[in-house]
Amino acid sequence: MNRIKITDTSLRDGHQSLWATRMSLEDMQPILKKIDDVGYHSLEVWGGATFDVAIRFLNEDPWERLRVIRANITKTRLQMLLRGQSLVGYSHYPDDIVERFVEQAAYNGIDIFRIFDALNDIRNLEVPIQAVKKVDKHVQACVVYTISPVHTMEYFVEAGLRLEDMGADSLCIKDMAGLLGPYQAYELIKALKARINIPIQLHTHYIGGLAVGACLKAAEAGVDIVDTASVPLAFGSSQPPVETIVRALQGTPWDTGLDIHDLFEVAAYFEDIRKKKGFERGVTRINDMKVFEHQVPGGMITNFVSQLEEQKAAHKLNEVLEEIPRVREDLGYPPLVTPTSQIVGNQAVFNVLAGERYKMCPKEVKDYVRGFYGKPTVPIRDEIRKKIIGDEEIITVRPADLLNPGWEKAREESAGLAQSDEDILTYALFPQIARKFFEYRNNRAQGVEPAAPSEQEKKPEPAAPPTKPAPKGIRLNKGNEDMNVEQIRELIMLLDETSLAELEYEGPEFRINLRKEMRPGTEPAKGRRTRPGARPADKNQNAAEAIPEEDLVQVVAPMVGTFYRSPSPDSPPFVEVGSYVEAGQTLCIVEAMKLMNEIKSEVRGRIVEILVDNAQPVEYGQVMFLIAKE
Repeated sequence: MNRIKITDTSLRDGHQSLWATRMSLEDMQPILKKIDDVGYHSLEVWGGATFDVAIRFLNEDPWERLRVIRANITKTRLQMLLRGQSLVGYSHYPDDIVERFVEQAAYNGIDIFRIFDALNDIRNLEVPIQAVKKVDKHVQACVVYTISPVHTMEYFVEAGLRLEDMGADSLCIKDMAGLLGPYQAYELIKALKARINIPIQLHTHYIGGLAVGACLKAAEAGVDIVDTASVPLAFGSSQPPVETIVRALQGTPWDTGLDIHDLFEVAAYFEDIRKKKGFERGVTRINDMKVFEHQVPGGMITNFVSQLEEQKAAHKLNEVLEEIPRVREDLGYPPLVTPTSQIVGNQAVFNVLAGERYKMCPKEVKDYVRGFYGKPTVPIRDEIRKKIIGDEEIITVRPADLLNPGWEKAREESAGLAQSDEDILTYALFPQIARKFFEYRNNRAQGVEPAAPSEQEKKPEPAAPPTKPAPKGIRLNKGNEDMNVEQIRELIMLLDETSLAELEYEGPEFRINLRKEMRPGTEPAKGRRTRPGARPADKNQNAAEAIPEEDLVQVVAPMVGTFYRSPSPDSPPFVEVGSYVEAGQTLCIVEAMKLMNEIKSEVRGRIVEILVDNAQPVEYGQVMFLIAKE
């Protein structure tokens, strides 16, 4: 009998796929011992998005979560998802950070490291695999499954053989978009089992409804382990339900041996959590099933809807979904999994919004084309490469070879906030949100109850503009006591950053009334908003008016976002009023959809007006620069 083993993903991928990764440790703890008794092969409990969501939105230490789970799960192996050289982040990290992260993850309780690279570039798996071997834990290397003219059965088998040669203890077929059909699953597992000697596991997503059939046919072909989730955390963009797989295999040569009564007890607990927190069930919608055409994982479609709504372009979703396969082909058929799914998907959004393909390319897309994420399966065509990065060289080395060691830098920068090696690693991966979390934790330890984390925004807040000093010659006081100047500054910043024309605040013994200075021909708006096509008025208005209308070129915001006057929020201003610029020169960036988008001049000329303040929000079509063309 070839008994099929089961990995449960409810505590990681299940709630990441359906509940926006919002299951807290408090939600998990009461059911851990019961799950431990079920008899699973392993439990996927950590990694992926669970790490940064814990500190960003739940104010939980992901390392402490792992320690608590390990203390309660004593019979079943724990596993995590590791994004290769990207660990649990979205870009590559230096080798010393990778090695220390794996060491600490193993020390705190991880037994099985499921490691993948979005491009199936095995160079990006070398150091993570070696690091896991060094701590004597189980390496499960992944072949990321996708469909394209070049991703053939032989391609996947050859990739599996290379990973076995690299030292993998088991092989995972990672079907993140639910594209693997039942009969394709049978053929692939058969082909792998004929040539590979290590155990094979199948990870698939329900999305379009193929997952249950794929698992059953994979069992017939000899797969050793399949991934499932408890039914309240299954279906939709998550895994197939464990209850269905167990029942379907009962009495067959592949019987799992799990007690379905135990599974329903666990399911009843998670169903209570789902109802209490208002989470939706996993469902398959028409747009989800279109994954068979565009290959976009279900969770990403939800993100696209949110992004397009923010851009006031929700009606363009179908155009974006049609553009994604074209961008994917242009970029060498990358599998659509983090981070390449975001890279391809967001470029498709920009192509649709701009009305011209590759007119605007985020830094991440440029870095991908430069080779900083790895080697695409198919070389990118010259005409596409030139549109995106011009004549820049493409790197041919392993991307992490270009990174300086990061441990000492992170240790020094986090001094005074980090309390452990785990904290230093958290800072190395996510410096900005780590600082906020450490401050929250320190305040709480001192008895200061911080505000609850916001659930409204899923991206880091843009850098705040510099605090503006109070006007000279004005002394603000209440009786014999100076007033809180920081509060006054906050009020001034609030007035400056919003469309309010007047702001009044009244305290017990004083009242403050602030009015925005209104110049003729202007309207109160965020970042001095100017209607497309209108001549804006500003402090340099006379300079612009001295130039014939036909010689002035408006540079407008191509999307809703945050304006920065330099190539990065931390660098000095890139252009100033009076600067001469060339066609194709970067003028600023607009941060939108978690990406930094360079805005370039289409003409050669002189900057005569800059109409937006640094770090201010901009609307679609808002004029940002006036250029006198030459």
